[in-house]
Amino acid sequence: MMTENENTPRMPLIGDPAPSFDALTTQGTIHFPEDYKGKWVLFFSHPSDFTPVCTTEFMTLASMSDEFKAMNTELLGLSVDSLYSHIAWIRKIEELEWNGMKNVKIPFPVIADLNKKVSSKYGMLQPNVSSTQAVRAVFIIDPNSVIRAIIYYPLTTGRNFDEIKRTILALQKTDAEHCSTPAGWCPGKDVIIPTATTCEAAEATLQLMRKCVLMNMLLTGFFVSVKINKKTRKKFKNFFRIFFIFQYLPWKSVPDELQAENREVRDLHTQTHLSGYRSDPRGAISFQE
Repeated sequence: MMTENENTPRMPLIGDPAPSFDALTTQGTIHFPEDYKGKWVLFFSHPSDFTPVCTTEFMTLASMSDEFKAMNTELLGLSVDSLYSHIAWIRKIEELEWNGMKNVKIPFPVIADLNKKVSSKYGMLQPNVSSTQAVRAVFIIDPNSVIRAIIYYPLTTGRNFDEIKRTILALQKTDAEHCSTPAGWCPGKDVIIPTATTCEAAEATLQLMRKCVLMNMLLTGFFVSVKINKKTRKKFKNFFRIFFIFQYLPWKSVPDELQAENREVRDLHTQTHLSGYRSDPRGAISFQE
């Protein structure tokens, strides 16, 4: 990906295809992104091997590798150090103990980018910071090899991989259910239904919202009155919400693009009461402060 000056790579942006490359790693040669088709990729750079901040990051990521695997997400690291330096550092990490972690094995490949070709393609080298070290860059790449998120950290600040994991989960939620996620969203919390683009879609969304909120209020009152424990109450409420939507929603009158959105309404209003929301004339749903 080049600018008008063909010798100067342009940093890829969100929505761009991930720049392709072949590279030598600690687990052999990879062909990117071809080798990762159909998977999410967390592609990240670190400044240098054997440094304290990078070591804590690698130990943290290694401890979370199974969590990322369960999300269909592969990890791929990079620095401008040599392959031999990477191998020696990875072996040294196995001897260290930090934050309750010890005997940590690094299960993901690390690119040896001595010639800086890959790091240059991805804008990981930033001259005002360092001409010899990559900054702490993060690229989240989807199964279609499209860049979906880019995050940069300075050399001195270790990354929050729980937040990066949350970002991937939010992107996967958006793709699967055509919704947006609010600040601080995590799985199981409310999501945001996109604004309706037609009068028919707005009316269908509003009617469904009213029915679901009313049902939630009735179920809450019933379970409180019969004193069912919270765990059992939650199971019953989730069952009745799903039953209600599929039993009473007039699917034929709802545009196809809204049907997936309607399935998310039960999440949006799980802990909401009738007086806790309002709708604007366009059909967007928002919450009162």
